[in-house]
Amino acid sequence: MRDVVLMDGFRTPFAKAGTALASTPARELGRVAVAELLARHGVDPNEVDEVIFGNVAQPADSTNISRVVALLAGIPERVPAVTVQRNCASGMEAIADAHERIASGAAELIVAGGTESMSQIPLYLSEGMTRTFERLARAKSIGEKVAAIASVRPKDLKPRIALLEGLTDPVSGLNMGETAELLAREYGISREAQDDFALQSHRRAVAAMDAGRMAEEIVPVFAPPYKQAVLEDVGPRRNQSLEALAKLKPYFDRRNGTVTAGNSCGITDGAAAIIVASEEKARSLGLKPVGRIRGSAFVGLDPARMGLGPTHATPIALRRAGVKFSEIGLIEINEAFSAQVIAVEITMASAKYCKEKLGLDGPIGEIDRALLNVNGGAIAIGHPVGVSGTRLVLTLLREMRHRNIPLGLAALCVGGGQGGALVLERVA
Repeated sequence: MRDVVLMDGFRTPFAKAGTALASTPARELGRVAVAELLARHGVDPNEVDEVIFGNVAQPADSTNISRVVALLAGIPERVPAVTVQRNCASGMEAIADAHERIASGAAELIVAGGTESMSQIPLYLSEGMTRTFERLARAKSIGEKVAAIASVRPKDLKPRIALLEGLTDPVSGLNMGETAELLAREYGISREAQDDFALQSHRRAVAAMDAGRMAEEIVPVFAPPYKQAVLEDVGPRRNQSLEALAKLKPYFDRRNGTVTAGNSCGITDGAAAIIVASEEKARSLGLKPVGRIRGSAFVGLDPARMGLGPTHATPIALRRAGVKFSEIGLIEINEAFSAQVIAVEITMASAKYCKEKLGLDGPIGEIDRALLNVNGGAIAIGHPVGVSGTRLVLTLLREMRHRNIPLGLAALCVGGGQGGALVLERVA
């Protein structure tokens, strides 16, 4: 197996759905990320062997969106591209797949990443309206057309919300927020603890913006109506406070819940890309590697408790990397919900949980919050579902370099009951 290295990645700003990037399709967000990635590294598109992108919503006008992104970014037609979909881990899956292809000798340099426009996830016609349009299409007379229209009932006018359906697990019957409520109840996670975690996410994200940390990884997007570029994330709140968070009503369980819009990740648009290459190829192109994958893992677990995915994936990734949890110097865990991340903290430190559920001899370890999501997380920045796995990696690699940290962990939960984790090693 050949040595594989990672170069610095870049991302577009992340913007709350319906705001700055709402009119920019996912293919364009991906194009910007890939074109800027290659330009900033000085890589000729002819050197790319494949493009692998994560995407969850799968827009109908850009099927196999990875291929569309590649062509729009100026990558030659001969270069293949594939879109991967592992829900929230799609952007991480793209990197892991690229790593395996290169390690096996199937490729030398791959552009990996993810793109998502959650603003543009469509509404669907109801089944009744669909049948009506089918009857209209077959109608051969005015009378038949009138009869088809007359068959419409008020309930038929209600659209299906694709975003809501996509965020609901058909096996457990729970939407993602309800799975967070379940964890909050099972582990006694208070509303106050969740809001405090959310406030920390905003404060750290704002501090990272002010320090120029975010700007290092963000590339501008000229979004319609093209009057000015979008330069920074639309999500982190400078004036966020515990008082403001406490005023928000529970969103998923309105009577007894503790999970609110304030302590949940945002629905977001954005894209990210990173170069994965063999060490030999990187050297021949004069590229400067910043890291490598020491170990990776994707696992399955109870869909109703999907938020615990990082707990289940981390020990496998650590074992494959040959390192201990205590050796990890920085951690990025995707903040789907405050309750979800806090539940991961609890279960990783629980000898009982780790023995009964994971078959381990002891706990994975306690997460030091001083090392966790140090530049804020998805509660402040947002969670464009097909992209976040890539963002975790590129953000973590940059911060490991800034702090001279040898080993880092990127992990996230996955809708449908999975978890993903990568152990990353800094390359000097």
